[in-house]
Amino acid sequence: MSTATQSTFPPGEIPTLADLGFDEPEADLPDAGMAAARDRLDAFCDDGIYRYDSDRDYPTRESTSRLSADLTHGTIGVRTVYWASEKAKAEATDDQQEEIKEFQSQLAWRAFYTHVLWFNPEVVDENYKEYENPIQWEDNPENLQAWKDGETGYPIVDAGMRQLRAEGYMHNRVRMIVASFLTKDLLIDWREGYHWFREKLVDHNTANNNGGWQWAASTGTDSQPYFRIFNPMTQGERYDPDAEYIAKYVPELEGVDPEIIHGWHEASPTQRHNAAPDYPTPVVDHSERREQALAMFEAARGD
Repeated sequence: MSTATQSTFPPGEIPTLADLGFDEPEADLPDAGMAAARDRLDAFCDDGIYRYDSDRDYPTRESTSRLSADLTHGTIGVRTVYWASEKAKAEATDDQQEEIKEFQSQLAWRAFYTHVLWFNPEVVDENYKEYENPIQWEDNPENLQAWKDGETGYPIVDAGMRQLRAEGYMHNRVRMIVASFLTKDLLIDWREGYHWFREKLVDHNTANNNGGWQWAASTGTDSQPYFRIFNPMTQGERYDPDAEYIAKYVPELEGVDPEIIHGWHEASPTQRHNAAPDYPTPVVDHSERREQALAMFEAARGD
């Protein structure tokens, strides 16, 4: 009999990650298990589901289910979630029913990306959409690391990336913002972001992570047009107007006037130093990079 899997640990003792040679996770994780998942579902169906569509893009509003990790790891099933939402819909007003329908559509999108991956497994590391020429992504390890560390000088991007490290989670609107920034401001291959999310997300699901990244990078099945490029400053101003989310995860900006935070890219060096001396200047100019991104995609299209 092979001894390859025999443990050096006493019977009944579960080794820690450190015992196995791994680093302890940075993230502050939520309670796990079926009971905790059910509690999250019940809380969502008591409140957030009735304003889901109106509030879901605002990271400081508690209107999302936070069930993504439970669905990924099987501590709750998608059918259970769907039928709970149907029960809530039966008790809702007409307007609230529309809010709930949007949540249900997100469950459908989850299933859609699962089917895309099942029938097209190559999309794990290949573009779904074919371009005439290869996309000429930039190889810039310094900018990639700044993005991973939440040190880009774009507050909403940095808040999202730091939330990812702290919690193993990121609000969905912010996921779209940071993905657009990586691919269309830093011009870095979407696969770099996909792999980083795979490493850090507690709710990582291969199909949905891949689908989300390819959507943002304009390489996926129904992706946003290549010329749709999020402005990270206006996105922050629109969805975090008081900079509450930003201040929570970027303490260097705590107490700074939201107008300065949302205009960080336009502030003078003196203004930046006086407001937040330890927060970085933007690593790139969004307006310039937008033009470069358009040119990069147009070259790939053969325009």
